[in-house]
Amino acid sequence: MLAAMVTRFSPDDPLAGLTVGHHVDPAPREHWTTVDVRAAALNQHDLWSLRGVGLKPDQLPMVLGTDGAGVTPDGREVVLHAVVGGASGHGVGPDEPRSLLSERYPGTIAERVAVPTWNLVAKPSELSFVEAACVPTAWLTAYRMLFVTGRAQPGQRVLVQGAGGGVATAAIRLAAAAGLEVWVTSRDETRRARALELGAAGAVASGERLPVRVDLVVETVGAATWSHSVRSVRPGGTIVVAGATTGDPAAMEIQRVFFLEIAVLGATMGTRQDLEQLLAFLARTGVRPVVDSTVPLARVGEGLARLARGEQFGKVVAEV
Repeated sequence: MLAAMVTRFSPDDPLAGLTVGHHVDPAPREHWTTVDVRAAALNQHDLWSLRGVGLKPDQLPMVLGTDGAGVTPDGREVVLHAVVGGASGHGVGPDEPRSLLSERYPGTIAERVAVPTWNLVAKPSELSFVEAACVPTAWLTAYRMLFVTGRAQPGQRVLVQGAGGGVATAAIRLAAAAGLEVWVTSRDETRRARALELGAAGAVASGERLPVRVDLVVETVGAATWSHSVRSVRPGGTIVVAGATTGDPAAMEIQRVFFLEIAVLGATMGTRQDLEQLLAFLARTGVRPVVDSTVPLARVGEGLARLARGEQFGKVVAEV
């Protein structure tokens, strides 16, 4: 089968370690299902894998991809929950630590992928394969940050740091659809304007003071925005962290955190139940993932290059 793989690590030029070529088909395995992939969204996780983060040399070649939607051998249209192992243990046993597809097991940017059968979630007919493929990583993370970890309620205010990325774009759309007042930051005026089109109530330049304090901050940027997040949340408010693309902040501003009783919580992906609920939310509300662009599997390097340059607004998706 055709697949996009990490064949060597390249910390400074991640695309140099990418190979799109033949890979062996998944072998049959009890309690697992091989899915014919129709679409696979690209993520920052794929670029980190190409840099060598989270993988060892003896795991190469490793098929990239955590997001996918496709068709099972019996014709069911499904979305793949990317988390394998951990507390559930379905398909691998309860003692295996949690991992994402493309970390221990081959990922989704391929013609076929094998996953524990328990990880299959029915794709709503209202969503296309491309739209559905955007959901399991970025959109699921945003959903969990807002409504599970952050416990956001309609009428509250939320700040989303860094418009344009997959999680940020998802957070804007989901929060606005749920009745939250959304504020967004970005260095780019065009991205701020697009955030307003997606439903944000206001958009400011990165680091600019907000006219109001927010109840919740969706933080995935890290060092570049951390101080602004701490100073933008109300006393007793919450900052939910699910990434640090600009690295760890040099100063955590601990005094402000404890004096204002700010809660700092971490979130990673979401559960299978979260994914089912999110897909139902999208189907019922008409909210759809923002797709920046699509590329054929054979040219997935072009999509990853766009992601690496930070040019995308929304999700880049490989179609199979």
